[in-house]
Amino acid sequence: MLSKEEIKGIDHEAAKLPYKKAAVIEALKIVQQHRGWINDESVSDIAQCLEMSAAEVDSIATFYNLIFRKPVGRHVILLCDSISCYVMGYKKIYEALQQKLKIKFGETTADQRFTLLPNACLGCCDHAPALIINGELYTDIDIETLDDILLKYT
Repeated sequence: MLSKEEIKGIDHEAAKLPYKKAAVIEALKIVQQHRGWINDESVSDIAQCLEMSAAEVDSIATFYNLIFRKPVGRHVILLCDSISCYVMGYKKIYEALQQKLKIKFGETTADQRFTLLPNACLGCCDHAPALIINGELYTDIDIETLDDILLKYT
C-alpha cells in the first residue's frame, strides 16, 4: 500500500499533466525514493492510483534502467560502459570494482552497501572513464582514485 506521502507526491505530479497516466515515471521515482526499489505490490498500487493496468506500469518500470525492480544496496554504482569509457580504461575500473566489492554487474555486496550496475552512457565522454554513485558523478577515474571514491560511501 502506498503511503500518504507517496500518494500526495504522485497526485501532485499527476495534477501537472493532462492525463494521469503521464505521471507514471514520476510515480515510480517517488515510490523508489521512499522504498529503494519497486516491488510488484508497488507496481499494482501505482497502477491503481494512476488508473492504469499493472502490466502498463511494469512495462515502463522495466524499460528504464534507473527504476530498480529488485532490491539494491544503499549505494548504487552506475559504471559507464560506453565506447569512450571502454577505450579510456573502463575494463580496469570494472575489474577493480569486482575485486574490491566482490560482486559483478547486477549484484549487491553482502553487507547491502553497494549494488554495481552497467550504464550505457553518462554523457561525459570527454572525461572517461566515469561512474555515478547515488547521483554523484565521478569522471577521469583511475584505479588510484577508486578507493577514495568508495570510502565516501561507508
